[in-house]
Amino acid sequence: MTGGTEPAATTRLLLARHAETVWHAENRYAGSRSDPDLTERGLRQVEELARGAVAAGVDAVVSSPLRRAVRTATPAAEALGVELLTVPELREADFGELEGRTRAEADPELVRRFVADPVAHPFPGAEPPAEAAARVSGALRAVAERLPGHTVLVVGHSTGLRLALCSLLGLPVAHYRRTFPRLENVAVTELRLPADPSHPAALLSLNRTLPARTADTPQTSRS
Repeated sequence: MTGGTEPAATTRLLLARHAETVWHAENRYAGSRSDPDLTERGLRQVEELARGAVAAGVDAVVSSPLRRAVRTATPAAEALGVELLTVPELREADFGELEGRTRAEADPELVRRFVADPVAHPFPGAEPPAEAAARVSGALRAVAERLPGHTVLVVGHSTGLRLALCSLLGLPVAHYRRTFPRLENVAVTELRLPADPSHPAALLSLNRTLPARTADTPQTSRS
């Protein structure tokens, strides 16, 4: 093996948030107990993601089992001619009493405490963020172990993926909102994840739209 090449046991994960839903414009919290439909724009986004997955050399597609994620991932799997694998642990966090509501509709003091430290002060009835981080990051580790050396498109959810990124990169989970303020719909965040959990993950890109250039694609001249 020549210097600088990726180890065979390292998996390239292209993490994508699901396409736009009808709750997107209102900024309503859609967690594991809610599953709003995709918008017309969202339906266009899933086709764009499918084309990008082909261009990026994806060879496996994994999704949260929630409908909005499956509808986002299915066209990519079909375009690639692979079976879509759904992983229950990739589901979004449960937002408790905030589920289906906007922050403006919630108790202002609960919102203030949540924004200051979401790990110490989750909304009543919500899944603890540290537990959601462990669940989703563990699912991504399992994907890397199952598909070593592959390029995998993983369709998940904004909060779950941001929490997992912090966990896998050794960053404070309590800072996930500041470290990763936003994951755009169907934008891809590229992560290199060794199958061996003792080896660190590497973040190569954030919120990149496929088929934009990825780390493995030579940059073409813009002249």
